[in-house]
Amino acid sequence: MKKMIFLFCMAVGCCTFTQAQDAPKDSTLKEYIGKYLFPSGSVIAETNVSLGDDGVLTSSSSAGVSELVKREKDVFEIPKFQGTAKFVRDANGKVMGVVIDAMGYHLEGTKSENGMAAMFFPAKAFVAVRAK
Repeated sequence: MKKMIFLFCMAVGCCTFTQAQDAPKDSTLKEYIGKYLFPSGSVIAETNVSLGDDGVLTSSSSAGVSELVKREKDVFEIPKFQGTAKFVRDANGKVMGVVIDAMGYHLEGTKSENGMAAMFFPAKAFVAVRAK
């Protein structure tokens, strides 16, 4: 009986430790959350980056929604649009913008000061319309 209790406690402890190790991953993705605005005349006016309850980072705009798959620090793949998003930081390390290369388009956007709204309101859809 003592062995069973010991094994049960060990299993619970291991599960708790494993879940605690995943927490920093989610917190590092939070710095990308926000609304990014693109210059007038761009194929999209804005994109919203949000973090779901499942820990998946998503970008959405008028063109559609795509998961952002982390490849390295500040660089994400945009699978739905065969592209990449590279987040730009200022001298203090704060995320200030994004450069998107997807489906033949190059977009440079700046993070909106009101970008926190993306955490609470779902956006419409993400980037790109194919160039003809």
